[in-house]
Amino acid sequence: MDDAMTDPGPVRVPDPAAPATGRDRLPGPLRRLLPPLATLGAIGAAFTYVGLIDPNESGHYPVCPLYALTGLYCPGCGGLRSAHAVAHGDPAAALGANAMAVVGYAVFAVGWLVWVMRARKGLPAPIPRHPAVWWGIGAVLLVFTVVRNLPFGSWLAP
Repeated sequence: MDDAMTDPGPVRVPDPAAPATGRDRLPGPLRRLLPPLATLGAIGAAFTYVGLIDPNESGHYPVCPLYALTGLYCPGCGGLRSAHAVAHGDPAAALGANAMAVVGYAVFAVGWLVWVMRARKGLPAPIPRHPAVWWGIGAVLLVFTVVRNLPFGSWLAP
């Protein structure tokens, strides 16, 4: 057998006397909580931006390409208006703009809390791995999209 195929090469062993850099300087629990906290910071920044820059005023955000080309609402249409309403503490307006987005915000909040609890224990993030979960989410979004574009589902349109 060829030695190049079996030799893993030099193994790097960290020098315990070397100064720690970046995330390595953080204590274990804080290091494990860094990803969910950074995610919360990014989501908070996005909601702050949308809360400050009103999507109800034209010219601040691009128009949905599906709506611009066809006049049909995609599952995300009204999502920015929904986020703006949530940022201003108006759940009724948020539901009226995009009910599915509000459900998504709630699911994310619960998932984030589970993520934090698992990260504290050193467990991986609870990302569903079974394809049926993702197919189910896609089916719900498809049904939502079709219904909000039909006359009897107009109450779901933004």
